[in-house]
Amino acid sequence: MADKNLDFDRIIERKNTDSVKYDLVEKSNMPEDIIPMWVADMDFQVSSYIQKALEERTVHGIFGYSDAMEGYIESVKGWMKRHYSWEVSTDWMVRTPGVVFALATAVRSFTGAGESVLIQPPVYYPFRGVIESNGRKVVRNPLIYGEDNRYHMDFDDFEDQIIKENVKMFILCNPHNPVGRVWTEEELVRIGDICLKHHVIVVSDEIHADFVFKGRHHVFSSLKKEYEEISVICTAPSKTFNIAGLQVSNIFIPNPVLRDTFKMKIKETGYGELNAMGLIACETAYRDGDEWYEAMHEYVRENVRFAKEYVEKNIPEVTMAQHEGTYLIWLDFRKLALTEKELEEMVIHRAKLWLDGGEMFGEEGRGFQRINVACPRKTLEKALEQLTRAVLEVQRDRC
Repeated sequence: MADKNLDFDRIIERKNTDSVKYDLVEKSNMPEDIIPMWVADMDFQVSSYIQKALEERTVHGIFGYSDAMEGYIESVKGWMKRHYSWEVSTDWMVRTPGVVFALATAVRSFTGAGESVLIQPPVYYPFRGVIESNGRKVVRNPLIYGEDNRYHMDFDDFEDQIIKENVKMFILCNPHNPVGRVWTEEELVRIGDICLKHHVIVVSDEIHADFVFKGRHHVFSSLKKEYEEISVICTAPSKTFNIAGLQVSNIFIPNPVLRDTFKMKIKETGYGELNAMGLIACETAYRDGDEWYEAMHEYVRENVRFAKEYVEKNIPEVTMAQHEGTYLIWLDFRKLALTEKELEEMVIHRAKLWLDGGEMFGEEGRGFQRINVACPRKTLEKALEQLTRAVLEVQRDRC
């Protein structure tokens, strides 16, 4: 039976659904008619298989304490094997209510107060948040934005910072949010070997792994057997299947010592149970969701292509970073020579777009904006048209 929810052109009203993306407009002092394209959830209805599974449990009407049974475990392992040729052991799996929760737990598990954790900005801002809020030191190894409009790692600085700051843990983002890089095997091995050499634990956020449009996703710990000893691999079905609100993530920790430490830190939070609907949605998605996923993936790929061509043709003053993965594109507005306040004013009040300003990802993001393109094509086209008009208005005002 074919999946019934494959019409990604359909515009679905999301206001008044307690949506963070849509229903915080007034609280956030945004214009009422703004188009929200900031937070990373999709405007697509989930797979009909997920919908049906949740409906069946609702009809049953009992929502007691739930746990991941054999069907769930086999579903997750099957997805990893089919899509990444990655054979995982059941023992490696730890479930958490989200990847950010897992990152915070890893910080508390593998570092002590005041110790150093390395990140590569501009990067997903909760990385910095979970380090600082737990009393650890943020160490920065900024990515380099090349003349090819593509980001690159600074390997020499990476090792220098590890030595200089006595770094204990590195949070890797692959695919990288927000710059859209999918790190190559060679790049990952180079940083992996440095981390092995200096006994640095690698916590790899791979939540966007299912959105690779150029190259191939490599699970960090799968590249060398030795990496299993220093790896925590963070995954979730939330981005892929648009079920972030159901709060379920799968964390893989092959090293039993690291795993036991991580589990103990979870126990200390008192938050050891996941919700039944999240478990049901994850199992169904990974077991029955391939058709929906493949169709959605192709649709988003075309949205990325459409955005790139549109920007190049209609807004030459703006540059889109070379995009390899995630459904979040990264636009460079620096040629407009606007201050951060002026850029925000243009985007919000002239273009009527709610985006993520680049500076929140680190100072290296100044002059950039992140846009979520996982939406119907008409929504994306309207947003880009509004952005074009806003840029023209700003340029006219300067004449």
